[in-house]
Amino acid sequence: MYDMKNLKALGAIGAAAPAAMEAYRKFDEAALADGAIPKKYKELIALAVAMTTQCPYCLEVHRKHALAAGATEAELAETIFVAAALRAGAAVTHGTHVVAG
Repeated sequence: MYDMKNLKALGAIGAAAPAAMEAYRKFDEAALADGAIPKKYKELIALAVAMTTQCPYCLEVHRKHALAAGATEAELAETIFVAAALRAGAAVTHGTHVVAG
């Protein structure tokens, strides 16, 4: 099912709901623009979120954007471990709901 070619369908989605698509595009652009947090860091955050949501499209898109914004391979590697630590931490803390205390 995953194929980067599927992103071409975004045009059809936008044509079917143009106001919503335009609003989404503006929101996405504003959220990821340079600001108090530099674009490179925002793309690394997006990459970490993509790892936790396991969206292959986001992984590919935000990896490219992070590199274009100046991220290094070392920064990508550390981002992977931040995402892994948060997923592991969530599993452990959610475990408090299943263990009798």
